[in-house]
Amino acid sequence: MRALAGGHKTLNLLAGNMAKTPGERLCIPALCLAHAGVGGANLAQRVLAFSSVVVDSLDTRAAGSVGTMIREGYGGPDACHALYCALPRPEFTGMAILLTGDEDSYPPGVVTVDIDSPGMLGFH
Repeated sequence: MRALAGGHKTLNLLAGNMAKTPGERLCIPALCLAHAGVGGANLAQRVLAFSSVVVDSLDTRAAGSVGTMIREGYGGPDACHALYCALPRPEFTGMAILLTGDEDSYPPGVVTVDIDSPGMLGFH
């Protein structure tokens, strides 16, 4: 969130490309949005200005699962909500990928891509 709001070149390109592709969206976990709001003024508003961004809400099922993940030591609320969003769910088709600046924050088996990876958008 901070990188996207701060103008990270690759993330901004990704968000722009997703806006041009029907059905593509960049899902932001609600707790990541909240965490970004704590980190600086207008961060959340800058991210929400991208037309491809949608917020993945923290509904009842998600709240219980995220709470369990936090209790079991998978990270803080924002990291656990991101982890929950990467799990297979009926409402999403395809594979969820966590875009992160800290791949080590997530357990093995979770598909993460470093936002500074040269191949993030398929370019090498």
